[in-house]
Amino acid sequence: VGVKESHQTTIFRIIAAILHLGNLEIHASRDGDVCRLSSEDKHLKNFCSLLGVEHSQMQHWLCHRK
Repeated sequence: VGVKESHQTTIFRIIAAILHLGNLEIHASRDGDVCRLSSEDKHLKNFCSLLGVEHSQMQHWLCHRK
């Protein structure tokens, strides 16, 4: 395909992170306005590790609109 090996690794890392994001278990409240993520969710940990983002910040911003 002509993509450098270093770029392939980055692409695979991003795709893997997106797949882990799709496996997150988001728990919504009854009214649907509030949600939470388990801090022990292995998919969230893998997502953050693959993209190099802070776990607590990602956990917060996936559940808050602003």
